[in-house]
Amino acid sequence: MQPPTPDSQRTLRQSARQTQFLDVLTRDEATRRFEAVLDLQPLGVEQVKLLDALGRVLSANIVAEVDVPAFDRSNVDGFAVRSSDVFGADEEHPRPLQLTTEVLSPGRVPQHEVVPGTATLIATGGMVPRGADAVVMVEQTESLDIDGQPSISVARMVSPGGNISFAGSDITRGETVLWAGQVLTARELGVLAAIGLAEVQVYRRPRVAIISTGDEIVPPGQALPLGAVFDSNAAILAATVQELGGDPVCLGTVRDDFSQLRTLVNDALSYDMVLLSGGTSKGEGDLSYQVVRDLTNPGIVVHGVALKPGKPICLAVTNGKPVVVLPGFPTSAIFTFHEFVAPVLRILAGRGRVKRRTIPARVPLRINSERGRTEYVLVGLVRGEAEWAAYPMGKGSGSVTTFSGADGFITIPQQTECLDEGDAVEVTLLDEALQPADLVVIGSHCVGLDLVLGELRQRGFVTRVLTVGSQGGLAAAKRGECHIAGVHLYDPVRLEYNRPFLTPGLTLIEGYARQQCLVFRPGDVRFEGQSLEDAIRQATSDSACCMINRNPGSGTRILIDELLAGRPAPANIPGYRVQTKSHNAVAVAVSQGRADWGIAIESVARPYGLEMIPVRVERYDFIVPEAKRSSAVVQEFEAILNSPEVVKRLADLGLRR
Repeated sequence: MQPPTPDSQRTLRQSARQTQFLDVLTRDEATRRFEAVLDLQPLGVEQVKLLDALGRVLSANIVAEVDVPAFDRSNVDGFAVRSSDVFGADEEHPRPLQLTTEVLSPGRVPQHEVVPGTATLIATGGMVPRGADAVVMVEQTESLDIDGQPSISVARMVSPGGNISFAGSDITRGETVLWAGQVLTARELGVLAAIGLAEVQVYRRPRVAIISTGDEIVPPGQALPLGAVFDSNAAILAATVQELGGDPVCLGTVRDDFSQLRTLVNDALSYDMVLLSGGTSKGEGDLSYQVVRDLTNPGIVVHGVALKPGKPICLAVTNGKPVVVLPGFPTSAIFTFHEFVAPVLRILAGRGRVKRRTIPARVPLRINSERGRTEYVLVGLVRGEAEWAAYPMGKGSGSVTTFSGADGFITIPQQTECLDEGDAVEVTLLDEALQPADLVVIGSHCVGLDLVLGELRQRGFVTRVLTVGSQGGLAAAKRGECHIAGVHLYDPVRLEYNRPFLTPGLTLIEGYARQQCLVFRPGDVRFEGQSLEDAIRQATSDSACCMINRNPGSGTRILIDELLAGRPAPANIPGYRVQTKSHNAVAVAVSQGRADWGIAIESVARPYGLEMIPVRVERYDFIVPEAKRSSAVVQEFEAILNSPEVVKRLADLGLRR
């Protein structure tokens, strides 16, 4: 063994002498310093084809320009009928109906009306013809001839609206169906395709350069010399970057060569972010730190954090780009990546902060299950006083929005027949970008509400809207199941909207005024130039004049029943039993000729080109449980609602504060 030379002794002493970290910080202080010198916002926007949009992040809210479905459609193979023709039908008392000559396959527009005593053959997805208000399943009929005419015998009655999806029952025209910041999974892509979009605007993916350093690092697939380790960090970091919405680029491994590493780091600065693993300490052999030390504007902002594992992490920024030196040990590298890098990367990618994967909750009502099968129940999460409540949700098998609107799912084991009210469950979130709502709104839907919630989401709050009508919203507020209930309930005694319905424990946030109208097609002489009273009288006395009604519990249904009060047998008015759940569905039915008149708000009816007779200026307000009025999210909601910009935008929609 040769004696050491003076130069080798000097190198040995320098390597053995570990210089201490500049300033060991707490995790919170390190995060504050790092993020303070970064421009934390998405990097930019680009337009991509729908088939290339999986995993991308929406850069703007998506507002539907069409109704889904765009027409009243059959949910089954069967026969379009008038429900009154089969009332009371059963196997012992079948009802005969003569078939029309028309066969309604999907895509075919009906040419003939279903008159009393007739039925029209219709396929699943077919457009329901005028005159029909229900579809009888083919399995509940038998073919027969009556006086040589093709006919059917119906062995089971069907209620008005049975087996029909009304226009806009899934998505309404003007509805915000997806929000900026949502990650596009198969569920969201289905929604976009359903409203006819071929391309979509998304945030640009941050391009992240990944460099592994050290003489001992060997790329996977090569022979492993004694004392060396395979480079696992690059693969782990690349996959994690991709999961978080970034575009990873592995630049390879670099030996402990200062000049080579400096050149590679300088080249890597053309990317949006640079990640190095290994060489974070200040010893002479830790070249990553030495290279990063030369960066400026501002350069290193953190070197050393009071964490175990992960103490030697080095956080730097140069000209607005993050440059991070992660510890070499994989556990330390990934831990510190998730603590400091992942939040920044998510924001640059438009995804926001990291979300929890599971949420403990309790079910607020009994959920029955079938023994022998594991069942997954999609749920929406509603915050109670002390814990989360998991509510089963869904619009039916024809909906494309159920998955998109769900927060997650609970699993019911195959030997469990039910979950009782109050049972504890674990909710698995559908996606990292999904999280339980900060604000739950239950009640009547309005495009003005969408506007306010869109602004709220831009401020980092997650919202959930359950459209159940004004009375349903009022009931939910009384039970404390929502933060806000959107309502337009009229008290005919006090001649006032909404306030008369407040009970102890409820408060009111004033919303805005909107015009309810009787809507009809241009050129209909039964309505043109008529007063409201004359128009109602004309419509209800004409057996050929068909209305479209609203669902019980909605404020508009209450108004309709008030308008028809005193009329003989309102339930016998053509179309009275056909009940839809939105203003859009009313406008579609009238504009397409399935109905001749209905009641809808002006801002919804206008885009359909309908004529209108003013009925009443109503108030759309927000009922809030008193216990939640002082919450931060409700306060923010009220501040947005009262802001001059939002007031102006509401006015542009015909909604006056």
